[in-house]
Amino acid sequence: MEDAAEGKTNVLQGRYELGRVLGHGNFGRVHAARDLRTGRGVAVKVVAKDKVERAGMVEQIKREIAVMKMVSHPNIVELHEVLATRTKIYLALELVRGGELFARISRAGRLREDVARRYFRQLISAVDFCHGRGVYHRDLKPENLLLDEAGNLKVADFGLSALAGHARPDGLLHTACGTPAYVAPEVLGGNGYDGAKADIWSCGVILYVLLVGALPFQDENLMSMYRKMQRGGFLCPSWVSKDARKLIGRLLDPNPSSRITIASLVESPWFKKTSPIPSPLLEPVPPAAARGNGEDKDEPPEALNAFHLISLSAGFDLSPLFDQEPSTGRGARGGVMRFATREPASGVISRLEGLATGGAMRVTKSGARGVRLEGAERGRKGRLGVAAEFFSVAPSVLVVDVKKDGGDTMEYRSFCSDELRPALKDIVWAAAAAAAASPGDPPAPA
Repeated sequence: MEDAAEGKTNVLQGRYELGRVLGHGNFGRVHAARDLRTGRGVAVKVVAKDKVERAGMVEQIKREIAVMKMVSHPNIVELHEVLATRTKIYLALELVRGGELFARISRAGRLREDVARRYFRQLISAVDFCHGRGVYHRDLKPENLLLDEAGNLKVADFGLSALAGHARPDGLLHTACGTPAYVAPEVLGGNGYDGAKADIWSCGVILYVLLVGALPFQDENLMSMYRKMQRGGFLCPSWVSKDARKLIGRLLDPNPSSRITIASLVESPWFKKTSPIPSPLLEPVPPAAARGNGEDKDEPPEALNAFHLISLSAGFDLSPLFDQEPSTGRGARGGVMRFATREPASGVISRLEGLATGGAMRVTKSGARGVRLEGAERGRKGRLGVAAEFFSVAPSVLVVDVKKDGGDTMEYRSFCSDELRPALKDIVWAAAAAAAASPGDPPAPA
């Protein structure tokens, strides 16, 4: 079947029964739909390929899909599946029935601080999760924050997002994008910006809107508004508590180098009041019985679903959605080494610790499911950092994701080829077959 949405049938490829149109965008529309395999409700975003191609937005759509496959979190709209026909791309998304947070603010005027705090914590949880995976949203605003039936916040619309690998050699992003009232002043300044710090500014604007019911910086003239942002020229009404005013001031610091970080934000008095969410990762914590002794060092590697496996695959490429030749070569992999192993995570970590002997590198824990290696001496672009994260695909099989986390790219590639691969080759599942197929490339997952 070519296109359910073009009137031939309301069933898409035998999987989704399309219903009413929920909304329209620049490149298509969003339908309410039902998954015929599970019966659950979903939202299907229909993207017209010709409109995307005419607008030169192919890479943006591909990036949005790739990013959404990377960010599975309770406070982020989930991407269930991607389908394609000759003329359309279909994104089956989590159906979020509560509408936009913007609509609730519009109805209420402003929110009580305890309600605003709950939404803000969920927003920061999602943003911190994204930043931890090198994803920057770049268009955070109440219109892109949805509410589910239980009143939980869901971050949506990653169409303007960027990955850490998109930064220029200066380490900064340079594309000015987003909604002017919510973007950081350095984004409008044109000299480059840190994606994480720009997102934090947007979170500050959102918090102000939640508590005040208006924007902190308003002016019909964009340059006048920009000057107000540079001066930090905003006022908080008297009904905003002292702790909230202080936090907003640190979020809306026009100097990105002194703007508050998420690590400091979650320790602020206003954020921690009553029932603070877990820190530092801000992710939901399972019950104590499920955690064993409660120490994250005993937490098992994250279990991957089918979409994780697709995105981790060496062959993962969105080009076929646009009838293009798949990209090839090491550059397309972005310097990431991934392999499958039957060795437990502790065994892989022991191999990595063996590389660090002699003081050349040191190994530290990175979250609950990974480790980080850092060079003892500074290289061309600082100390080399290498992050390894573990994912469980079966009771006795791990996928290990190794990527550069600091320093020079050439030094990272040299480390992978000269030290890391030789140290791990005997624990890589099907390493011989992978090496025979492509001696110069890292082994692919089995």
